[in-house]
Amino acid sequence: MSRRLSGALAALAWVTLACVTTGGAQAAEVRLRVMQTSDIHMNLLNYDYYQDRESQEFGLAKTITLIHQARAEVPNSLLFDNGDLLQGNPLGDLVARVHPLKSTDVHPAYKVLNLLGVDAANIGNHEFNYGLPFLRQALAGANFPTLNANVMEADGRRHAFTPSLLLERPFTDEQGRTHKLKIGVLGLTPPQILEWDRQNLAGRVQVRDMVDVARELVPALRRQGADLVVIIAHTGIEKTELPRLSENMAAQLARVPGVDVLLLGHAHTEFPGPGFAGYPGADLDKGRLFGVPAVMPGRWGDHLGLVDLRLSNQDGHWRVIDSRASLRPIFDRSTRRPLVAADPMPAAVIAAEHQATLDHVRSQVAHTDTPIHSYFAQTVDSLAVRLVAQAQLRYAQRAVQGTALEALPMLSAAAPFKSGGRQGWTQYTDIPAGPIAIKHVADLYVYPNTIKVVKLTGAQVRDWLEMSAGQFRRIDPAGPAQQALLDTGYPGFNFDMMWGAGDGLRYELDLTQPARFDKEGRPANDSHRVVNLTWRGKPLADQAEFLVVTNNYRAYGGGHFPALGADKVVVDAPDETREALARDLASQPSADRGGLAPSWRIRPVTGVQMQFLSGAGATARLTPGTPVRLVKDNGDGSALFELTE
Repeated sequence: MSRRLSGALAALAWVTLACVTTGGAQAAEVRLRVMQTSDIHMNLLNYDYYQDRESQEFGLAKTITLIHQARAEVPNSLLFDNGDLLQGNPLGDLVARVHPLKSTDVHPAYKVLNLLGVDAANIGNHEFNYGLPFLRQALAGANFPTLNANVMEADGRRHAFTPSLLLERPFTDEQGRTHKLKIGVLGLTPPQILEWDRQNLAGRVQVRDMVDVARELVPALRRQGADLVVIIAHTGIEKTELPRLSENMAAQLARVPGVDVLLLGHAHTEFPGPGFAGYPGADLDKGRLFGVPAVMPGRWGDHLGLVDLRLSNQDGHWRVIDSRASLRPIFDRSTRRPLVAADPMPAAVIAAEHQATLDHVRSQVAHTDTPIHSYFAQTVDSLAVRLVAQAQLRYAQRAVQGTALEALPMLSAAAPFKSGGRQGWTQYTDIPAGPIAIKHVADLYVYPNTIKVVKLTGAQVRDWLEMSAGQFRRIDPAGPAQQALLDTGYPGFNFDMMWGAGDGLRYELDLTQPARFDKEGRPANDSHRVVNLTWRGKPLADQAEFLVVTNNYRAYGGGHFPALGADKVVVDAPDETREALARDLASQPSADRGGLAPSWRIRPVTGVQMQFLSGAGATARLTPGTPVRLVKDNGDGSALFELTE
């Protein structure tokens, strides 16, 4: 090809591109805004039922204000919800368990979302917490499509829910002309629902790998005429390549050919955001994952996710020629100031359910002589977590009476569910001395988990505790004088502590050692952080047999703990841990008497001050007996503390 011909072709290509990008006669251009909410967890109002007061930091009522603002800025928009909508606070429990929905009732979440003009919604993992019959009844009240493509009926051949759809919508181009575009949408949820909600789902559904399903359905949507394909995936972003059927698969979904927009959730984190700096394929400036615009809007309505697209019609086909994903917060964390007011609509349409929830959570069940809080529950033995373990232990002891299991020693495992960090610096259990109401029980145990008992060897118990100890950073005895204690990427709800009846179990954590397991439960080092592990004053034998009381999430493999799974469950109790906790508290003269003794501590490291962040409210809960010292109030709702022994 001659140099002159090559130059002419290049000039022609430039002119063609100019026409496309400037909306010339040869191509139409449409600007489309895709908006997303996710992980609302029944926080329809900006109200904290645990503290019984309004909140400025979360609530769909505030996100709705952002939705209205974002819609008003553009001629074309779509709104999607990414699940974990129906469970998460006492309002969700009320309509599922306390005063169950009648057949003619519309779930309060859908009363609100129906008025928002939601185009479609995904089904998250927590939607399954109350069982399939309740879920199907609730979904029937939605006036918009609810999707899931990887949950199958028990035969594995039929989809349990609507897997995908084509939305045909009129959009206005830059010249004011109307075009009808077909938007393909499909929904995905983590396969781990079969572990986390085994009692609700075993034998009723099967779950396929999210990426496998996307590879099948994205081309199918294209063949059906989709101009744009949106995946609503209730999944987080993985940093390394993970095997099939993993929980967080966003990076692999982004590389499925034909995906135009990826809406994420589940992990309660914010993308684009600094927490993903250095992640493979992450473009934080444009909000892209391996070139695909992607957004994850935190949790509880604290952010609205936006994906702004420029679409061009080239040769009769619409293509994305530019994109930017971004987040809009409802609250400024640095100045501690709200950025928007709550929209009045949700409070008006669910007023009756809200009042019924308040009436329920304010009823008293017990009394405590001392405050109960979780501010230091990740670093020292905590009464807040110990009370849960105590209730589980007493329940399970009654359950095995008169059986062969009664002769085995029993332990109880529990974790702090409210531990600040990515949840926000106000998100701790904080119950003042005095009456204990239902709201406080829900504050101590926020999930509708059920009690399970597993049978393990002493070696497996040790590995369980080693896995939990992965929440700590390694402390270098020869390193700086001040060292951070907590790995902020490790979820607090996976930090299990264990107790035995009386003073039966004792152990220390030596954090100068590297973690024995990685976050997927795979051996990472030939090391032991769990030291001086004793049972009734003697070293705990690897060959000994134990019963361990826990919840359904952990028993069936949640958190990737070594050895745990359905084959280890020996007591499959139907009762919720919260119910057992409420009964146990009511049976005691005071919540802080007659319970389990502290069982563990972090071993001091000579010359090193081990420091950690907690909510600033922790300062008021420091007592002479707490081995913690305040270092600094950071002024942003958090404070820096360090261990004193």
